Amino acid sequence: MLLALSHPVFSLDTLAATPPMGWNSWNWFADKVTDNDIRLAADQLVASGMRDAGYIYVNIDDTWEGKRDASGVIHPNEKFPDMKALADYVHSKGLKLGIYSSPGPQTCGKYEGSYGHERQDARTYAAWGIDYLKYDLCSFSDVMDSAGIRDLDARDRMTRAAYEKMHQALLATGRPIVYSLCQYGFDSVWRWGSAVGANLWRTTGDISEHYDRIVLIALTQSGLGRYAGPGHWNDPDMLEVGNGKLSHEENQTHMTYWAMLAAPLLAGNNLTQMSDDVRAILTNREVIAIDQDRLGREANLLFQEGPVQIWSRPLDDGGTALAIFNIGTDRAQLRGSDLHVKEAGLPSGAEARDIWAAKELGRIGDADPLVIPSHGVVLLKLTPK
Repeated sequence: MLLALSHPVFSLDTLAATPPMGWNSWNWFADKVTDNDIRLAADQLVASGMRDAGYIYVNIDDTWEGKRDASGVIHPNEKFPDMKALADYVHSKGLKLGIYSSPGPQTCGKYEGSYGHERQDARTYAAWGIDYLKYDLCSFSDVMDSAGIRDLDARDRMTRAAYEKMHQALLATGRPIVYSLCQYGFDSVWRWGSAVGANLWRTTGDISEHYDRIVLIALTQSGLGRYAGPGHWNDPDMLEVGNGKLSHEENQTHMTYWAMLAAPLLAGNNLTQMSDDVRAILTNREVIAIDQDRLGREANLLFQEGPVQIWSRPLDDGGTALAIFNIGTDRAQLRGSDLHVKEAGLPSGAEARDIWAAKELGRIGDADPLVIPSHGVVLLKLTPK
């Protein structure tokens, strides 16, 4: 029997008090993901140390869905023979399981969506033991087209109502399930995502394993920080660290951008073939601490000149994270006076630590040189003296 609680025993603000961390199947497996892939991912999150570094969600993306039975209950397809058993396995590893659906009748992959079955699906997810739902817009526009809705304001209201409907369905289960909207940044979702119960919402189109795409997405996040905080986060899409032909410097840059932006850290690489270098980047505790900082304040773009960008993020302990990116093809050299420390709200004489180098730098003088490699980053933690 599926039981629904009249009042949830959790707070939405504490459900995702810091940006969710985990792994998602889409970037590597796409529509080929299977039950065994998810089990292996769970095993590798533990064996690699990623779970202990904070990566706790194992998220199944699109193409798990089968057909509905005569009562309308959704069942997984042959790739996922027993979703409850899979959830139990993931939970036995000290991890949590995520799943995917759409407010439309079909998902992006043309599988069964949740349209007209929101409460039914939410109860099914809760019975399986699901902890995270990614809800992807996809075919909901077809619903509005079929209804003859052309007015943009009316379409926006219908879209928000569809997301709110699933939010209420999740609440009714009484199970704490992180709610992730995949809205691609349409209709300035950051302005209203939290109002429909979302814990995070996509702010951009899909990411890819190309450096230029990663940088473009990062730059479009500037100015969105005021809409995010504990319990509700801007989501610039999943991590591509370790995918494609990204270099060591590019992987570090990607990880640093996402940490500075207080972004969800959802790895998307093949965990069974992960190199030691990629593992070290994904599990760097000091970088993760910046992403997970309890203050929950996103970085601001403090300064940009040519290929050099400086982003600043205030931290809960009174310190400041300062990231100096070089998106150019040649190395860049700055001096201490170029760091705009005062604009970051810090007094002169702050103590600096180079996070990626794991090195204490002491006070950075105005004339002290700082070299940033091509497509690289220097990430500093500055602490007032």
